[in-house]
Amino acid sequence: MRPDEYAAHDAVSLAELVRVGDVTPAELQSCAIAAHEQMREAVNAVVDVQPRNADRLASSGPLAGVPTLIKDLFHGEVGTVCGNGSRLSEGWQITSTTQIYERTLAAGMNPIGRSTTSEFGIMGTTETLAQGITRSPWSADHMAGGSSGGAGAAVGSGIVPIALASDGGGSIRIPASSCGVVGLKPSRGRVPFGLRHKEPLIGWAVQFAVTRTVRDTAVALDALCGPMLGDVEGMARPEIPFADAMRTPTGPLRIAWWSYPWSGHDPDPVIVEATQATARLLEDMGHHVEAATPRFDWETYLQAMTDVWASTNAFTIDDFARAVGREVNADTVEGATLRMVEEGRRVSAKDLLSAIDVETSLTMVMNDFFSRYDVLLTPTLAATLAPVGEYDPHALTPAKETFATWSKWETFLPVFNTTGQPAISLPLHMTPDGLPIGMQLVGGLGQEALLLSLAASLEEALPWRDRRPPAYVT
Repeated sequence: MRPDEYAAHDAVSLAELVRVGDVTPAELQSCAIAAHEQMREAVNAVVDVQPRNADRLASSGPLAGVPTLIKDLFHGEVGTVCGNGSRLSEGWQITSTTQIYERTLAAGMNPIGRSTTSEFGIMGTTETLAQGITRSPWSADHMAGGSSGGAGAAVGSGIVPIALASDGGGSIRIPASSCGVVGLKPSRGRVPFGLRHKEPLIGWAVQFAVTRTVRDTAVALDALCGPMLGDVEGMARPEIPFADAMRTPTGPLRIAWWSYPWSGHDPDPVIVEATQATARLLEDMGHHVEAATPRFDWETYLQAMTDVWASTNAFTIDDFARAVGREVNADTVEGATLRMVEEGRRVSAKDLLSAIDVETSLTMVMNDFFSRYDVLLTPTLAATLAPVGEYDPHALTPAKETFATWSKWETFLPVFNTTGQPAISLPLHMTPDGLPIGMQLVGGLGQEALLLSLAASLEEALPWRDRRPPAYVT
C-alpha cells in the first residue's frame, strides 16, 4: 500500500483491510511513518515516532492495526518520554501506563508516536517554545489549534486517521475546526482518565480523540468508553453501541442555533453565514429549528473559569516541578503559563468554591435550556481561523486577559466543559479563501448517540471526506 492510498482510508476501512488480510499492521505503520516524514515540516504535528512490532498487536479489536498518536500530555506507556509541550518536562518519563493508552491497545490501535500539544494543555493554539509551531494543513499561516493541535494536524494532513486528544476548554474541538476534521468532546465520565490520573480542572477536562469521519468517532467511542472498577464518576456503557446508534436516523429534533458570541465580541459575518446555512439545512432535513440561546453572565463565568484554570494548573505544574527537581520560571515555562501559575497560587479556597457555585448555576441554566431543545448548534470557533503568531509564548499575559482575548474564537466551547455536556465539531463549511469552518452540535448530558446520528446525517448531506488541504499526503 502506498502512503497516498493509506491516507484515503478512514480508521474503520483500514481495520477492515487488516481483518480480511489485504494489508498488515506493519504495512500500515510504514505508511504512517512515511506520511509523517512527508508532512513533518509542513505541519509539525508529531513530537517523535516510536515504531513497534506492529504485527504482534491485538488482532481482535475493532480498530486492529490502525496507526494512531498519543497526545504528549501526561499520557502513554510507562517508561516512555513525555514532554507536555514544555521545557520544564525535558527528558521526563511516564511513571505508570495510563488508562486511555491501555484501552487504545485493547482496541487494536497502534500508537506510533506522540502528537504536539500546547504547554501543559493550556493554550488554544499549539505554538510552543519547546516544540515549535504546529500549523493547520489548510494554511501554513494559520494555527492548528490547541491544545490537541498535533492530533488535529496529523489527522487533517493524512498522517493517521485517528489521534488521541483531550479537551478542558475546547482542546479537541478547536483543532478539529482548525484542521477540518471531526472532534467529539464526550460527556464528563464517558471516557475515564483512570484512577491513577484524577480528572484535571475539577472534572472539566475529558479525553477522547479526533478522527476523519463520524463512523470512526462512533467506533472509537465504543472502544474507549465505560467506567473502570472503582470509578464512582464513570458513565455506564450504553445498551446500544454508538456505532449502531449512529446509523439510526433521528426523528424531528428541536434544534436551537446561535452565532452571536457569548463573550460580546462582534460577530464574524463569514461564521454567521455558515451557521445560518447549517440551520437552514437542518430545517430542510425536517427538524424544528429556531434561533435561541441559553442566558448567563459571561463576565461571571470568565472569572470562575480563570480561577479554576489558574488554581488547578498551579497545583499540577508546581507538583510536577517538585517531582522533576526544577524551578517554575521564565527559563522553564512560557510567559502565560508562568503568570497562570503565579496567579493560581493566590486563588483561595473561597474563590474556588465560588467558581464551583458558578458551575452549578450554569449547569442548571443548561438543564433548563436542554429540556426545551434536543440540540444546540453554534459555530465551533466564533471567528475565522487565527493566524500563527497571535499567541506570543514569551509574553507575561495575566490569566484572565489570556482567556478574554481568546474568547473571540473560543466563546462557545469551555461552557460545555463546565456543564459536562457532549459537543461535536464537524468540518461542514469553508471560508472563501479556503479555510475550514467547524460547526458545533451540543446535546444534553449523555446524549452522544443523538449527536452522532445527527452528525452522520450532516456528513451525508455535506460530505467532507474527500476534501484535501494543501498539506496532505501524496
